[in-house]
Amino acid sequence: MTLLVPLQGLNPVQFLVNGLVFSSVIVLASIGLSLVYSIADFANFAHGDTMTVGAFGALAAAGVLAPAMEGILVFGFPVWMFAALFVGMALAAVVVVATEFVIYRPLDTGSIELLITSIGVALAYRAVIFLGFGTDASRYGVPRAGPIPEIRETLNLAVTPRQVVAVVSAIVLVGALHVLLQYTTLGRKMRATADDPTLARVSGIRTREVIIAMWVIGGVLAAAGGVFLGLETLVRPRMGFDILLIVFAAVILGGIGSVYGAMLGGLVIGMLYELTPLFSMVGIPIGNEYAEAVAFVIMVVILLVRPQGIAGDAT
Repeated sequence: MTLLVPLQGLNPVQFLVNGLVFSSVIVLASIGLSLVYSIADFANFAHGDTMTVGAFGALAAAGVLAPAMEGILVFGFPVWMFAALFVGMALAAVVVVATEFVIYRPLDTGSIELLITSIGVALAYRAVIFLGFGTDASRYGVPRAGPIPEIRETLNLAVTPRQVVAVVSAIVLVGALHVLLQYTTLGRKMRATADDPTLARVSGIRTREVIIAMWVIGGVLAAAGGVFLGLETLVRPRMGFDILLIVFAAVILGGIGSVYGAMLGGLVIGMLYELTPLFSMVGIPIGNEYAEAVAFVIMVVILLVRPQGIAGDAT
C-alpha cells in the first residue's frame, strides 16, 4: 500500500514530499508503540487498531460537525475536520485507558502474556468497528482541493492543503511531546519509570499514574496518525492493522524503547517507502508494489551495521 502515487513527469522531489507526508503518519504511530514498550514493557499489537479507533471516531464526529460548521476554512482546510480530529484523539485515549483498567492491569502478568492479550484486544477493537460501521471503506468528506497554486507554480510540486495540515500537525504534536518529556515533572517521571520502574517506585513515583499518562499520550498520537492516514487514503476497519508491521519496523530501526529513535525510524521508513518508485526512474525494475520489501531490506542492512538501532543503547 503506497500512500501517494506520484504522476509521471513530476519533479523527482515530489517523492520526498510524499515521503514526508507518509512519515508523519508513521512517526505519530511509532511514538506511542515505543512508549508502551519502554514503560509497560510489552509489544502492543493493538496499537494499529487504536489508530483505527481514532480514525473512525473522527469519522463519526465529522458526520455531526460538518453540517454545523460548513464553509469555515483555515488555510483552505475545513475547521470541522480539526474538531473531528480532536474527538478521535479523545476517544482513542479513553478507549486505551479503559482497556488498561479493565484488561491489562487486572492481569498483572509478564510481557509475553500481555503481548498475546493485546492481539485479542486488537481483534475486539476491530469487531466493534465492524459492528458499528460495517466493512466498507469510507471518506471524511473533506473536499478534494487541488495542489496549492503558489507551490505548484514556483517549485513544480503538488502539495495539497490536507498534506500541509498532516505534516504541520505532526510537527506540533512531536514538539509538544518533546517539551513534555524534557521539561515537565511528568516527563521526568516517565523517563525514570522507563529506565527502572522498581527504582522509580522506591523513589516515590506513582508509576501507575505514569502508565495512565503513557496510554493517553500513545492513544492520542496513534489516533492522529490514523486520521491523517484516512485523509490521504480511505478510512477502513483494517487500516491500522495493515500498517502495523511498518510501524513496528520503524520502532525496531530507531531502537526498541527509544521514543526519539522511533521518531527517526518512522522518518526513515516512511521516506524509503515512498522513494521506492525512484528505482524505476533510473532503470531498475522495482515499482510501488515492492515499497514494503525495499523498506524492510534497507532496515535489515542498517541493523546489520548498527544492531541496537539508530538511537538505541549498545548492550
